[in-house]
Amino acid sequence: MLMHSKMDLVLLLRLLVSIASIALLGTSCNGGQLSESTTLLNFIRAVDPENVLRIERNRLMPDPCSYKWKGIKCNSGGTTVIAIRLLNLNLTGILDVESLCSLPNLEVLSLSGNSIKGTISEAISKCESLIYLDLSRNSLSGSVPTALTKLKNLERLDISQNQFMGRVTTFGSSKRSFLCLKNARITQDLKENGEYSSAIQENVPRKALSESSPDAKSHKNWGLWIILGLGIVILLLVLLFVIIRALKRAREKAASAISSSKNPPIKAADEVQPQERKSELVFFVEPEEMFKLEDLLEATTGLKMEGLCSSLYIVQLENDAIFAVKRLKKLRVSFEVFDQTMRKIGNLKHPNILPLVAFHSTNEEKLLIYKYQRNESLLTLFENYIEGKRNFPWKPRLSIAAGIVEGLNFIYHRPANDEIIPHGNIKLSNILLNDEEEPLISEYGYSKFFDPSRDCLYKSKGHTAPEKSLTEKSDVFSFGVILLELLTGKIVENNGIDLPRWVKSMVREEWTVEVFDKEVAEIEMYAIPLLNVALKCVSHRPRKRPTIAEVREKIAEVVSAVEDLSPSSVASSEFSQLDRLSIPSVTPET
Repeated sequence: MLMHSKMDLVLLLRLLVSIASIALLGTSCNGGQLSESTTLLNFIRAVDPENVLRIERNRLMPDPCSYKWKGIKCNSGGTTVIAIRLLNLNLTGILDVESLCSLPNLEVLSLSGNSIKGTISEAISKCESLIYLDLSRNSLSGSVPTALTKLKNLERLDISQNQFMGRVTTFGSSKRSFLCLKNARITQDLKENGEYSSAIQENVPRKALSESSPDAKSHKNWGLWIILGLGIVILLLVLLFVIIRALKRAREKAASAISSSKNPPIKAADEVQPQERKSELVFFVEPEEMFKLEDLLEATTGLKMEGLCSSLYIVQLENDAIFAVKRLKKLRVSFEVFDQTMRKIGNLKHPNILPLVAFHSTNEEKLLIYKYQRNESLLTLFENYIEGKRNFPWKPRLSIAAGIVEGLNFIYHRPANDEIIPHGNIKLSNILLNDEEEPLISEYGYSKFFDPSRDCLYKSKGHTAPEKSLTEKSDVFSFGVILLELLTGKIVENNGIDLPRWVKSMVREEWTVEVFDKEVAEIEMYAIPLLNVALKCVSHRPRKRPTIAEVREKIAEVVSAVEDLSPSSVASSEFSQLDRLSIPSVTPET
């Protein structure tokens, strides 16, 4: 047994010496630049046949690292090309993938915004060093090559806005997966929490950013000698450690040989790997409206919105049915709790709450499926009104406000044994409009599963209550902001306006009439009670805000008064109507 250990030790020493020789040889070699330059020129000739880059192609090829070509980046030693960025240059050629993948250390390729034609060859799988690949906004065609899935180092991929054909395909494994969508952006995120580093967000891989300043080349030789010296010291230490450990193991094996024959070791049980848990599609519609998950994956799909914690896709099945599919990430909820909650939400039926068609759940992500609303959202309606593309008179505004408060009242007035789930994200873009332009509250039921420390929750600061909590009074605040938007014609979402503060300042200066939008100013006698309600809803202190039921009652009084009033008596009965409704003076709440 000792002889075997000595033989193993001799073999190990030979292996270490070989490794040291290879390392020494590697540090003394700087070859390959001529071959790499020629390869790069072949790629440039193919992608830029009209010589937009104005590179002299008839003379001896200059070293791209020392010559500093436009869009070409080399490593800190100036020995190899690591990045090619040729964006928005009107390049009209094709992709020479064979030449491209002959650049052994290429990490970044960005050709976005050109007119590059042809296909992506399956030989792209040979570009093993690629970390970032952006071929978006070109004229590439054919099918998306499956070879892209073999690029194990790839962290970001964008081939959107091309002319690729074919069905939607799902690639990946449990650790690396991404969804390939027809003519949509394809991204691959290797991190559990979905965050990219600042380097990735700026379309630059971390390794490329870590390169040193341009004068690093002058210190190349000193760096090589230092690395070589450190390598030799480390090699000697490792060698000494290996020798001591080998002798110790030999003694232990000799001592345990006798006891092992009498007491054979017990084999450890194999580790049980956690299995991927997933549900089939759980439907809340009639059987004839159901479909399979495969139908969803094979459908025509377009990316409508992509955020940090969710994405929205518009999906059209082969039977022309159109659905909105919400893909949720980073939820803090177990598989079982999410399943139970969404079954409760799916069984809730109210004319002012967007019904859930189905959901699908796995350990990593959740899919929520709704019927697509062609009129989109209240935000879309407002934007079209502001741009002069359509009218938005007083009565539809009042009807929408009444519909929203009816839906919220249904949420908060459940039977005694039912759990009340606050909404937590009431805003214009989450109020959809059906074919009759009646409001539908969307994105209900899952806000409580988002991490409150992240931007997934309370993202719309203009509609979020100061206390940032999931309660009825917080939803009252959000509805109050929407009511102010309907009265003033000003949009909070995406504009950063503190609308409650502006309205309160106008009222305090007794410019109340100036607050109202032109479509609302004509019926001021009905707008004033609603303004009073809205100001109470956006009170800074939750205890001063009314309940949803109280808000519903006040809005119902205004709706009833409007319905009872004939068009011919609007002007003559203004003061009598004010007396009948007992409208108080408008006072801003703080």
